[in-house]
Amino acid sequence: MSTSLPSLPFLKLAHLRLAAAIAQHGQIQAAAQSLALTQPAASRSLAEIERLVGAPLFERHPRGMTPTPLGEILVRRAHTVLTEMQNLAREMQEEREGRSGLVQAGAVTGPAVGILVPAIRRLKAVTPHVELRVDVGPSIQLMRGLEEGDYDFIIGRLLPDSDVNAFDIVPGEIETVRCVVRSSHPLATRRNVALAALAGYPWIIQERGMPIRQAVEAAFIHTGLPVPADVVATSSLVLMMALLVESDMIAPMSLEVARLMEGTGTGSLAVVDLAVPIEVSPYHIIARRDRRLSAAAGRLHALVLDEAARLRGSA
Repeated sequence: MSTSLPSLPFLKLAHLRLAAAIAQHGQIQAAAQSLALTQPAASRSLAEIERLVGAPLFERHPRGMTPTPLGEILVRRAHTVLTEMQNLAREMQEEREGRSGLVQAGAVTGPAVGILVPAIRRLKAVTPHVELRVDVGPSIQLMRGLEEGDYDFIIGRLLPDSDVNAFDIVPGEIETVRCVVRSSHPLATRRNVALAALAGYPWIIQERGMPIRQAVEAAFIHTGLPVPADVVATSSLVLMMALLVESDMIAPMSLEVARLMEGTGTGSLAVVDLAVPIEVSPYHIIARRDRRLSAAAGRLHALVLDEAARLRGSA
């Protein structure tokens, strides 16, 4: 049994526009005017359509024209095709101008809050149809994803085996670590707290090898103190918050995240005022050199750079 489709006449978009316009206006002269055509040109085009189809598409009456049953099919399909073409043209224009499309970005936690979030707000204020996929995670995950094409750009740290020549790298900032505790913690109201005062408490901290944990351990070692041994290792902010509010545990996190946690409005968390700050190695804004950013991704990337410059200026 044959499954081939019947052959269709070769109709142009101009034919579909004319058929739709005649059905709308009911007169070929009005239809021609709406399409900026002369009436003779419109009549010739209609005759060509009917020749291609092999049957009349409109019945002529003294007061105008109405579609035949075959004409109704053509007009209905013409509306569908023309609407889709308009949508196609609009989407392509929006894509070219960076007003639509998909942007995929990743960031480590601190700059995700301090840089990426305000950049996203600014992007969405002017281009609400841009779809964003944002991952927050460790640099090893983000860099591997960038190398594999999962992200347009990331905010993170290069890996020891990263080929720096393969990336466009904009230097970022050193991250400052803050220690978050519950508001009724014994250290919550003290000022200029020495690192030694934190040593006797349990900690919620990132997994081994993560930058914040490395910075905390380095600070303890530099001060001649043993590194915290009573530890719950997690990167989950939800778990950190749940553990903090019910215990005397201490959670080190980036300055931006600590401010966010402290300002949640619950009043249940506070930041310890350390005498000597703990700092993490700088993050960078990184994109693949061999991959051109789409217009939408370029917009967000430019806003991220602007937010980074604003942070440097306010430091």
